[in-house]
Amino acid sequence: MLDKMKQLMEMKSKMDEIKKELDSIILDSEDNLVRVSITGSQEIKAVTIKVELSTADKTKLEASLTETVNRAVRESQKTAAQKMSALSGLPGMG
Repeated sequence: MLDKMKQLMEMKSKMDEIKKELDSIILDSEDNLVRVSITGSQEIKAVTIKVELSTADKTKLEASLTETVNRAVRESQKTAAQKMSALSGLPGMG
C-alpha cells in the first residue's frame, strides 16, 4: 500500500514538473498573414495579424487564422505528448 502511495506521489510530482515546463514553452506558427503563439499546455498567448486590415481579404485572413491556430495546437499537442512520455518510465505507468 505504501509503495503504491509513493508511486502516486512520484507521478504527481513528475506531472506537476511537466506542467510547469509546458507552461513555459512558447511555440509559434505562422504564414504570410498571421502568427499564433501558444504554450506547450495549449494556451494561446498571442495572435498577430501581419497585414493591414484595410487591404486584407477577409476570407483569406479567416482561413489563414484557422489553419495557423490548428497547426499551433497540433504542434503543442505533439510537444506535450513528448514531455508526457517521460511518465512511462515510472513504475506502474508503462
